[in-house]
Amino acid sequence: MRYLLIIAVVLFSGCNQAEQSDQAGNKTALNKVRKITQKDSIQKVASVALKALKAKDYNRFASCFHPVEGVRFSPYGFIDFTHKQILAKDFLEAIDKHWILTWGHYDGSGEAIKLRVKPYIDRYIYNADYVAAEKEDYDSFIGNGNSINNLKEIYPQLHFTEYYFSGFDQKYNGLDWSSLRLVFKKYQNDYYLVAVIHDQWTT
Repeated sequence: MRYLLIIAVVLFSGCNQAEQSDQAGNKTALNKVRKITQKDSIQKVASVALKALKAKDYNRFASCFHPVEGVRFSPYGFIDFTHKQILAKDFLEAIDKHWILTWGHYDGSGEAIKLRVKPYIDRYIYNADYVAAEKEDYDSFIGNGNSINNLKEIYPQLHFTEYYFSGFDQKYNGLDWSSLRLVFKKYQNDYYLVAVIHDQWTT
């Protein structure tokens, strides 16, 4: 009887260890085949775009543009259809030929924003180190100023990322906050940029 009890204990122990081993193996397998989500795909493209901007690699940045629609650039949180929309090839040609483009209108004065591409990027796109943003989010707004943010009205079905700094100089009490929003659209199973929106406190 004692001999049979010992055998039973050994068998149970062996089964338990095998079960634990199987569970560990299944967990590893599940991790390996974890489906890449829509959010993962979008954030990957966003990361490529931001790193390209930081490195001033504009060919790499332009590779993120939607192949058919190109990208709309909005200097402020309120998007309108006078803001520059441009295909990747035209964007790169504008850089190469130093074209002055009209991007929208300055807040306050209403005068046209006429700048070459690189100065526009420095002022209204990568005006801060958004790769190391203070906060970032997906499909949710962080920066909130005194102008209308109509991103969800203009792009109701699309996803976006936001990169945010609460301010840079204490004397402004947070009125110098800055955000960059990137909007994405799917094309032939991949996600591409369709809008690059800068936001800040406006007068």
